[in-house]
Amino acid sequence: MQSSPNQLSRCNDVRNGINVRVFANAVDANTCVATEMAALIRQRAQDGKACVLGLATGSTPVGVYRELIRMHRDEGLSLQNVVTFNLDEYFPIQPDAPQSYVRFMNEHLFDFVDIDRKNIHIPDGTHPLDSVAADCCEYEKQIADAGGIDIQILGIGRTGHIGFNEPGSGRNGLTRLVKLNSLTRNDAAAAFGGLEKVPKSAITMGVKTILSARKIRLLAFGEHKASIVEQAVCGSVSDAVPATFLQGHQDVQFLLDEAAAEKLVSNQNESGDSC
Repeated sequence: MQSSPNQLSRCNDVRNGINVRVFANAVDANTCVATEMAALIRQRAQDGKACVLGLATGSTPVGVYRELIRMHRDEGLSLQNVVTFNLDEYFPIQPDAPQSYVRFMNEHLFDFVDIDRKNIHIPDGTHPLDSVAADCCEYEKQIADAGGIDIQILGIGRTGHIGFNEPGSGRNGLTRLVKLNSLTRNDAAAAFGGLEKVPKSAITMGVKTILSARKIRLLAFGEHKASIVEQAVCGSVSDAVPATFLQGHQDVQFLLDEAAAEKLVSNQNESGDSC
C-alpha cells in the first residue's frame, strides 16, 4: 500500500469530521505530532503565554516524547512555558509503582526536559476513595484555570476507549472514577504480572473534557488497531465505541501507520469512499 497523507481525505467530510493521515511508519507520525507541538510551544513562548498539553501514556505516544526530548537537547526547545494534564491514572496506585503513569511520564519525558514541576498534572491514584470525586472536580477546575487544553494526544484501546472512557461512557462525562473493562485489564495483565494484580478502577478525563481541547491528535499503530480505527472513523456515533464521539470535533486528526489504516484503505478501494 502506497502511503500518502491525503489518500483518505474523503473521510474528512461533514458526517465524519475526522482528518485521517496515513504515514509509512509510526516514527513519521510521531515526528509530525511532536513538530506541531513544538511549533505551538515556541509560538506561545514568543507571545509570553503558556502552552497547555493533554498527554497520554502507553507505548503509542512514546515516540512523540522521544522526539520532544531530542528537540529540547539538540534544538533548544524549552518546555518552561508548558502546562500538562495527563488523561488518566490507575486507582489505587502509588506514584512510584512501575505501572503508574506518574512514573511513566517521568521516565519518558519529564526527567529529560526543563518543564516546571508545578505545571505537571496527573490524576492522583493515592487519595482515599471518599475524596476522589472532589479531586476530579478540582482537576477540571485546574484545566479551566489553565485556559483549556491546546493539543490533546490520544491513543485508542481495543474497546474503543479514549483515556479510560470505556464502552458506555457518555459524551458529557467529566473527569471521574471508572471501572475498567475486562479486555482493558487483560491487555494490562502482563505489565502488572498477572490479571489479579491489575487495578479494577482508574481516574480518567471524561469524553466532554477531551472534546473541549482545541486540537486532538489520535495516534494508532499496528494491524491490531485496524478494526477499532475503522469503527471510530466510519461507525455511527455511539457510547458503545467512545472514540466515535471524536467525529465532528473542530480539529481532530487520526495519525496512523499503514497497518492501522488497512481497513479504511481496503474500504476505499472497494467502494471509492473509505466510509
